[in-house]
Amino acid sequence: MRRVPPTGRAPLARQTLRWLAALFVVIELVTVGSALVFVMFPMARRASDDLAGLMLLSAQTWAAMPAPARAAFEQQLAREHHLALRPATIPASVTDRRHGFYVRFLEQALEQRSGRPSVLRAEAGADGQTWLWTTVEVGGQPIGVGFAYARMGTQPLWALAVALLTGTVGVVAVAWWLARRIAQPVARLEQAAAMLATGARPQPLAESGPRELAQLAAHFNHMAGQVRELLDARTTLLAGLSHDLRTPLARMRLALELLRLRPDPALIERLETDIESMNALIGQLLDLARGLGQETPARIDLAPWLQARAQALAGAVGGADGRIQVRCPPALRVHTATGMLGRVLDNLLGNALRYAPGPVEVVAAAGDGVPEGAVTIDVLDRGPGIPAAQMETMWRPFERLEGSRSAQTGGYGLGLAIVRQLAVAQGWQVGLSAREGGGLQARVVLPGAVSADQAST
Repeated sequence: MRRVPPTGRAPLARQTLRWLAALFVVIELVTVGSALVFVMFPMARRASDDLAGLMLLSAQTWAAMPAPARAAFEQQLAREHHLALRPATIPASVTDRRHGFYVRFLEQALEQRSGRPSVLRAEAGADGQTWLWTTVEVGGQPIGVGFAYARMGTQPLWALAVALLTGTVGVVAVAWWLARRIAQPVARLEQAAAMLATGARPQPLAESGPRELAQLAAHFNHMAGQVRELLDARTTLLAGLSHDLRTPLARMRLALELLRLRPDPALIERLETDIESMNALIGQLLDLARGLGQETPARIDLAPWLQARAQALAGAVGGADGRIQVRCPPALRVHTATGMLGRVLDNLLGNALRYAPGPVEVVAAAGDGVPEGAVTIDVLDRGPGIPAAQMETMWRPFERLEGSRSAQTGGYGLGLAIVRQLAVAQGWQVGLSAREGGGLQARVVLPGAVSADQAST
């Protein structure tokens, strides 16, 4: 039964956007809070303490100066420090506006230095600017000390608000871009997987973007290619099977009809031949199906094992005695699935004996242009070979250069398909290539097959 995917969940892009936006906003809030607590507040306290000291010192200096010099001192304060003095000022008890943390720090600094509560009150100055005034007592005389609001200059709270707003907008935009960058390849992969599940053939995914997504797309493309090959092989296998079974069945039906009219030993022999042909075809199909199985590896001396396989095959096909020549280092020991390897070599040698006149060579070697620990086994013949354009297609089931698929002219075209199935199941590599001087070279590579005790010597 088809499994229905869960519904009611937010898409990956939306979930990623939410999490990224929330994470970035939290980081920005932490950054702003840290800037306030560890940078702006200490700087504001230090600056407000300096200004409070200057305001008290200015009032004390003004009170200690003779009256004729006070006017010049007031002008100097206004010009250089943007401060103003006003004697006999009634102190304010409450402020009439909110000023921010800098002014509160200044009120606290004035209170600590003067020992009296200090409140800053805003007034409009003659110059049209806003002035902040407070009253300090010097020698029993209240003196108003004020400074222009523009003296503070910077607006840290507004700066933080603008930075926070701009950062939030930027964070949402970046999070949206990242979410789409992550979610779009996954969405394409989901659509391709859904198409593949219905039997359709999706287009290959683009292997781009972050490394993990590119590798995921590459693995999916490889998997989709294997599925397509399996479907093509299944279609070819079923079509070839139906064709190759119908031919002997038709002959058997005709022979049975003739036997009803007149018994004939030749017809009975033909029936037996067709039955054997069908049995051979079914046996090869079973070999093809069993190719996906696994086998426990065993350790063998490769040279005598190859000699035994060659003699057994020569006796089975008849007339091939002496045609199979084995060349293998006498001390080469391998650790591999011997049953699977025997079936692979039997198919390769059977093809070579069937199509190629003259001797067939089996050459085994270790480290012959392959990674350390690997063993190569080559089956070499001097037959007509295979055109380069058709070498890859020859691995497909029921694929033959000669199109009759008759057992008398070469078999059913399942031998190489069985070889590839067995090799894939065991992690081996197989390939066909033109032999130098004419003929065909079939190579089997067994990675890591050299026996451990031999590799250490």
